[in-house]
Amino acid sequence: MRKIDVHEVIDNARFSRFHWMVMCWCALLLIFDGYDLFIYGVVLPVLMKEWGMTPLQAGALGSYALFGMMFGALAFGSLADKIGRKKGIAICFALFSGATIINGFASNPTEFGICRFLAGLGCGGLMPNAVALMNEYAPKKLRSTLVAIMFSGYSLGGMLSAGVGIYMLPRFGWEAMFFAAAVPLLLLPLILYFLPESVGFLVRQGRSAQARAILNRVDDSRALQADDVLEMSETKGKGVAVLELFRDGRAVRTLSIWVAFFCCLLMVYALSSWLPKLMANAGYSLGSSLSFLLALNFGGMFGAIFGGWLGDRFNLIKVMVGFFVAAAASISLLGVNSPMPVLYLLIFVAGATTIGTQILLYAGAAQLYGLSIRSTGLGWASGIGRNGAIVGPLLGGALMGINLPLQLNFMAFAVPGVAAALAMLVYSLNERRSQAVTAPLMAAKA
Repeated sequence: MRKIDVHEVIDNARFSRFHWMVMCWCALLLIFDGYDLFIYGVVLPVLMKEWGMTPLQAGALGSYALFGMMFGALAFGSLADKIGRKKGIAICFALFSGATIINGFASNPTEFGICRFLAGLGCGGLMPNAVALMNEYAPKKLRSTLVAIMFSGYSLGGMLSAGVGIYMLPRFGWEAMFFAAAVPLLLLPLILYFLPESVGFLVRQGRSAQARAILNRVDDSRALQADDVLEMSETKGKGVAVLELFRDGRAVRTLSIWVAFFCCLLMVYALSSWLPKLMANAGYSLGSSLSFLLALNFGGMFGAIFGGWLGDRFNLIKVMVGFFVAAAASISLLGVNSPMPVLYLLIFVAGATTIGTQILLYAGAAQLYGLSIRSTGLGWASGIGRNGAIVGPLLGGALMGINLPLQLNFMAFAVPGVAAALAMLVYSLNERRSQAVTAPLMAAKA
């Protein structure tokens, strides 16, 4: 009889077909998740015209899905701990796909908003569970890279929604954009068949035979036997208070990263909801304004992967400061009358440094907090960020409602980038001061 540490097996495994499969399925889930979230920005110009909505009404309507995401992350995160991550993902996937299909039958803003809220519940629950599943199975030396590549599926989904909109909106109307969600729903049986359950959940449930079978796929060199005993070191704190996030010199950095999360997601959802409409108002055709959304998400995919690579090789916090400065600069310049190639480049940079920086923020929060409070730290940072996501579409609607010039609209969207850069600069300075204080103490103990 051998005692096998599950974490040690996964951390030291070589990248295999199993890891490739998990990454591809989780990325596919996030592609559909991203399609559903970005679809509102694609159909917004048409809906405003058809239903005669004011910009403020349109901004509020865009926030319904984000309210749903906030509640979905809380509800389905706890549910997945009880019923398993695989079942939790399947429920969330079916919920947001089904609600999106029904959304195509909406005949007024109220029905539309209810469907968007329900879809948001599913989207909010799916994303953290998919990220957690990928993080659980990824080898330690490739964890950041694999999660970043998987997370790029979110941007691919945004690109897909813009591409489908360019083709389908003029031909079949906005309803067809939502009916298209029936296609991913057909893949649910395959997802249930191929996606593995969380090995941690299986071990906690006493389903050791299934856990051993999965671990043999993770690392076939181990050849685990039926009498091997699986062990997992508990890394989650018990009853951790939120106040722990502010102790041991972490208060300034906790507040700094909360500000950065709020500002980053505000920029992401303000741009994804209002970029096509702002560009349409500036005189670009519907097809051209949707192609800008395509460039924004292509930039986000590049920024997620390139930002993760930079973060592994350089100081992650300084990389984020640079990204936020670039975000503020590129967004503020979008309102300037530029040649088309320059405009696409600015939108690409804006996507890379807003959508892409979401990944860096999660990595930064994970590094700040120890294992016993990491879940609490990430949960609160993400929750604060969701509030920024809700404010983003509302801010865009309010700005549109007062008929500001195009340049001032984009300058207002850029202000959160400056605030986020300053917040991460404060984080960096406080981190340096904390290291200067603790280094002599550590040397004395040694």
